Amino acid sequence: MNAATANAINSIALIGLGLWGYFGAAEKASPTAMIPVAFGLVLIAMTPGIIKHNKMIAHVAVLLTLLILIALIMPLKGAIGRGDTMAIIRVGAMMATSAFAMLMFIKSFIDARKATEAIESAE
Repeated sequence: MNAATANAINSIALIGLGLWGYFGAAEKASPTAMIPVAFGLVLIAMTPGIIKHNKMIAHVAVLLTLLILIALIMPLKGAIGRGDTMAIIRVGAMMATSAFAMLMFIKSFIDARKATEAIESAE
């Protein structure tokens, strides 16, 4: 799997699980539940640039992925505190896909660096 595919999966998870958390909540959900949806929409829009190996877009996508990963810590703590199993699963899944996307981005950056070094050493 490559970084673009991992980014798309993460984006879809953020959008889908975020909407489920907002509209599927037993009590009135906070508007902050839409933050992962917004991040997911921005990240999915970046996927074509990642496919084309645009460094700037890829680095911005990594930054946004890291931000949402960190930002999901507080909702996870809140869900654990409330004992809301479904919220724990939703937030945990969003964190897992974000962490996986981060790993795939890092792997792609390492692979790109190795390819550049191989080309430079062949010259």
